[in-house]
Amino acid sequence: MCSSSVVFLILAAMFCESNAGLKDITEITKVYDIGQEIFRVVTASWVRIETKHGKQYTTPQSFIQGSSYETQMVLSRMEEISRRTESLENSLKPSLSDIGRLSMELPDRLRWQSKLDALNAAIHQVMAAMESMSTYSKAMDSSAAEGGVQLEAETLVDFASTVVSHGSDSIRSQLAKIHSLVIPRHKNFGDGGIFKLLLDAAKKDGGNGLCSIHQSPQQLIFNLYNLVTLTEIKGYAMMQFSWMLLKLYNKGNFTLEAELMRERVEARMDEKIQAARTAMGRASQELWVCDPSHHEENETFVQLTNVLQGHIENEVDLNPKGTCRESCGYYQYARVHDCYKDQFCKKQPKCNGRIFDCRFIDSDASVCLSKGGSTHRKYDWIEYENGRTLGRKGTCERGSTKVDSWWRWLFWHCSYCLCLCDEVGLKSDRYFSLHPSLARGVEESFPNSNRAVTGLRFVKVNRVIHLQVQDGEILPGGLINSSTVEWRPIKPFKVTDNNIRRDVDYHIITWEQRAVDLDDLKAPEGSILTGVQLRRIGAHLNLEILTTPFNFTTGKLAHRATSEWISNDNTPAAVTEPRKEIRMYSPDVPTKCPTRSSVVSNHDQYIRFTHSDIDRDVAQTTVPFIDAQPVVPDPHSLLTGAGLFYKGKRNCGGFISLKVMTYDYSKHLHMRDL
Repeated sequence: MCSSSVVFLILAAMFCESNAGLKDITEITKVYDIGQEIFRVVTASWVRIETKHGKQYTTPQSFIQGSSYETQMVLSRMEEISRRTESLENSLKPSLSDIGRLSMELPDRLRWQSKLDALNAAIHQVMAAMESMSTYSKAMDSSAAEGGVQLEAETLVDFASTVVSHGSDSIRSQLAKIHSLVIPRHKNFGDGGIFKLLLDAAKKDGGNGLCSIHQSPQQLIFNLYNLVTLTEIKGYAMMQFSWMLLKLYNKGNFTLEAELMRERVEARMDEKIQAARTAMGRASQELWVCDPSHHEENETFVQLTNVLQGHIENEVDLNPKGTCRESCGYYQYARVHDCYKDQFCKKQPKCNGRIFDCRFIDSDASVCLSKGGSTHRKYDWIEYENGRTLGRKGTCERGSTKVDSWWRWLFWHCSYCLCLCDEVGLKSDRYFSLHPSLARGVEESFPNSNRAVTGLRFVKVNRVIHLQVQDGEILPGGLINSSTVEWRPIKPFKVTDNNIRRDVDYHIITWEQRAVDLDDLKAPEGSILTGVQLRRIGAHLNLEILTTPFNFTTGKLAHRATSEWISNDNTPAAVTEPRKEIRMYSPDVPTKCPTRSSVVSNHDQYIRFTHSDIDRDVAQTTVPFIDAQPVVPDPHSLLTGAGLFYKGKRNCGGFISLKVMTYDYSKHLHMRDL
């Protein structure tokens, strides 16, 4: 009987010889490429063991003679392969955790949980066995170098026998279990496997559960497929080398078993590919982000301020003659002309802009002015004598102020009106940058960069809201080099700068120009996202995306001259299929809504900025807010589109949010000769 170290050196020498042309870890990162390498290793190893471990070499010791160079490189090569698969495995494991979190939110929770538990247990058992094999390799490497005690032959025989056993805990059984969870044996029983279960659950939920995991449904299925396939490849390699071990220890021939297993694994992988392609073809590529558990301004959201804000004004000051001959409803468009006898108008900030949509609620009221220094609110609450209260009444730091209408000469009632103030000024943040935000690969100053957009977010700088892109280097096979990913710096400006022009550098939100178009924009086939910008179409703010052709195999972008801006130019005035408006009803401050927002809008719609509900918030807040959370796939992915949409709930102001569309890898997923 040969020693355990000699046996492992034999196997490792074959492994090394067949992998003399292995590429560097950065060059092969796809699961299937690793699978092809391992299948070739196994095939070459069996050829070597059949031709050299026979009549010519009667003992393992004689087999290893003359292979001193090979044996010196054995363990380092094996560790290189182990590191390669370990890196990829670690990058895919979060997908399984994401699905586990998802199972707590989606419908059919119990059904989900049982299947995920079974899949998770099987995968971890295969990975644990691989760690044991790696431990044995490291122990042998150390003992061989130090001339120490070798592993016992019985240890390796027992390990190898357990791997290929028909028992329920063997690696053979775990691979069969994983396959049955993906491809059920009885498809006619209405269970299409875990890919289909994930797809159906996501569709049934409307995507609301998926917004918490930072992967599109299609990307999630693809990453789960990769993890399952990588597990099967590693399990297959362990089984093959276990049979080789047993053959070297004269426990049998096992050539036929190895061949049958190869055929079975090839068939299983083909079935998994078909299942993944089918599910991915039906799955959404859209990724958006849920509302956070805790809102923080300028971190999770930004807002416009003092746009169409509730404002109390007596009608005597709403006309240049200082009369009280009309009613509040008469003043649908006006300005503040005076402050009659320095009454309540003297105690509050003046509306220096335009007045809209005045209404009469009651003659007399108690008004709680917001604390001094507040840039967003004028009033915390208003309580009228007729019992109606606007806003959430509580303590008033400055003490409430009595506001009473009065009669003039018994004929005219000088009423206090509640109006909307549209005032452009230092206290009103209402600007959107119209500058493009581009990946470094398409900017004139970086002509040799090969980068694409990997994420988007809104940021507010100097009271101006900007679209910002994240980009990363494109690798062969449509991958992203995660170590290169970064947020591209924006070019901040102030609207008061001399060289900055309205409607060229920025868009300003006003009563007439407060609509935002909600669209899903996708790149042409063969192109990816390389930039975004906001632009004006009439009175509407409109999203536009820059797309650039690229070569999937090489990962190279085409020349920037081939890039194309994509947009939806439809308007509400279109003769056929005009753009439709999304309306909010009694919207409260978005951060005060008790439940998480859901997607409300569809492609080719628009929404207008307006004021919060009068009764809930005294119309003090501009809604909707702007979702400032980064929209970035995890793991990083090429993107083929982007969009703006509205998410909210009834009686909630909601958010204008970004979405991205992840790259469709299913079209590159096909069975190849192994």
